[in-house]
Amino acid sequence: MTKEERLYGKRQIEALFGKGKTFYQHPFRVYWLGVEEYGGPPARILISVPKRKFRLAYRRNRLKRLIREAYRKNKPMLMGDGEGDHRQLLIAFIYNGSTILSYTEIERKIILILQRLTEQDAQAAG
Repeated sequence: MTKEERLYGKRQIEALFGKGKTFYQHPFRVYWLGVEEYGGPPARILISVPKRKFRLAYRRNRLKRLIREAYRKNKPMLMGDGEGDHRQLLIAFIYNGSTILSYTEIERKIILILQRLTEQDAQAAG
C-alpha cells in the first residue's frame, strides 16, 4: 500500500466521520464516503485498532498488518470496470473484536466488506 492510498489528511478524515456512511461487519466497523477526485487511487484507507481493547502495541500492529495485507490482496474488487475514474472512496476500517482473528478470517471479512462497499457505492453514485 503506497502513501497515496493511505487516508491521513485531517479534512478528509473529518469529512469521512462527519458525512460518511457506516455499517458493521463483525469485527469491523466500516465508515465510507465517496468523493469526486480526479486522479489518484480508487480508494484511500485508514486502519484503526483501539488501544482500549489491545493494550500491547505488538498485538495492535499485528492486526493492522493482517488487515493491510488482506486489503492489498483484494483491492482490485474496488476498481470495477474502470468507468467513473473521477470517483474515489474514503474508507476507515475500525477493528472492534476482542481477540485476534486468523488471517483467513480477516481476509474473508475484508472480501465481504469490499463487496458491500462496491454495491453501496454503485447505488450512491447511480
